[in-house]
Amino acid sequence: MKTTNWDQRYSEPGFIYGTTPNSFLVSVVDRIPPGRVLMLAEGEGRNAVYLASRGFQITAVDGSAVGLGKALELAAERGVSLTTIVADLGEFEIEPEKWDAAVSCFCHIPAAIRIPLHRKVVQGLKPGGVFVLEAFSKEQMDYDTGGPKSLDMLMSVKELRQELDGLDFIHAATLVRDVKEGRGHTGLASVVQILAAKPLTP
Repeated sequence: MKTTNWDQRYSEPGFIYGTTPNSFLVSVVDRIPPGRVLMLAEGEGRNAVYLASRGFQITAVDGSAVGLGKALELAAERGVSLTTIVADLGEFEIEPEKWDAAVSCFCHIPAAIRIPLHRKVVQGLKPGGVFVLEAFSKEQMDYDTGGPKSLDMLMSVKELRQELDGLDFIHAATLVRDVKEGRGHTGLASVVQILAAKPLTP
């Protein structure tokens, strides 16, 4: 979806995906090393604010200035700070071995952009750094509870293992769960979940 459309969506009153953090992220937060976390397609900031409240140093990236503006408002309301960057993920550069963790929650972009982005994520993690991802699986086409109607933008564990080559997979699963994230994602959905770590030694 074009940035202007996301700007329009995020301009609606309230938070489209709520202010409660993603439940999978919450379930694995203790596996995230202390330090700097890169948040991809962070939108209105619910996950970034949650991690900031846990003491992480957050940089939130999104193509929508409107969404990130709401993220900063939520951060101020909760008494935490964020760094935000408005950028097209297809052009965003990730500095090698800079990040203790990266997080991607429902970041759906064309495979031609996603694959090189994920390769940059692997390079961008410090040794011991982790990557947390939850997204709609390809089976989500059978559900009407959110996500793109394009197989190219949906994900599978098999593809993600290839895209994230170089990481050790701690958790990699496809499952159907009840997603409750504002009015944008609500209901039974098929998701893929990844928790992976960069080896401490090559």
